[in-house]
Amino acid sequence: MSGLDTPHSVPDDPNAGSGKVSGRVRGRKPVAWFGTLGQLDFDIDFFEKLLARSPESLEALRVLAELVSKKGLVTRAVDLDRRIVQLQPDDFLARYNLACSLARAGCADDAIDALSRAILLGYDDLDHMETDPDLESLRTHPDFLALLGE
Repeated sequence: MSGLDTPHSVPDDPNAGSGKVSGRVRGRKPVAWFGTLGQLDFDIDFFEKLLARSPESLEALRVLAELVSKKGLVTRAVDLDRRIVQLQPDDFLARYNLACSLARAGCADDAIDALSRAILLGYDDLDHMETDPDLESLRTHPDFLALLGE
């Protein structure tokens, strides 16, 4: 256990010096501060709640979209990426991320359309596009190859 995981008494702790350890009841095992959730699930839950309070928060949308994508929640990632594009229609990175989510969701034509728009808006890292694992399902698609100039 790292020092960050170990409960410590701090000067502002009302139990400091009482023999009690913060977050722990004597005789019981300490409970993980985030309950039974793993870190990724905890983060998703946190940002979902944050987004519920601030539905137009671009920062919350972007972080949450990345987290749900990492978790494999492809449909949710597509929904979030679409919202980001609605808020930032001229953001080439938002379009690129939408393309990645759409490709992972099996929506090749929509993904290629989003990639085309990303390129028109200034996305120019074709080397990354060629090797991005999120775009694997598009590798042999003629329109994808045309975007790469092949």
